[in-house]
Amino acid sequence: QVQLVESGGGPVQAGGSLRLSCTASGYPTSMMCMGWFRQTPGKVREGVATIATNGRWTDYADSVKGRFTISQDNAKNTLYLQMNSLKPEDTAMYYCAAQPGRYPSLQSHEYSSWGQGTQVTVYS
Repeated sequence: QVQLVESGGGPVQAGGSLRLSCTASGYPTSMMCMGWFRQTPGKVREGVATIATNGRWTDYADSVKGRFTISQDNAKNTLYLQMNSLKPEDTAMYYCAAQPGRYPSLQSHEYSSWGQGTQVTVYS
């Protein structure tokens, strides 16, 4: 069973940066496609970034392209999301997701394992 634990969220001023981390246990990150999602109250969970098992292919939501970078350190079994030039509209609960052996996807229904989330609040 895959377990995911996110960290790194918090309050940040608009224009600032944060790096989220997601540590996985129970399955190697090198054999899972993984993604970051975000959700605000009353809205559908949105795919933010995804990375292939080999780490060579990534995809991003249009709203974060050029500002966010997804990466992974398989030696540490950890996924990261570097978020730069943050905007108030990036405020959300951010979730890490993983699915062994699948193609990377920004669709939440493609993932079976989820973390508990970490809150990011961007203030102006």
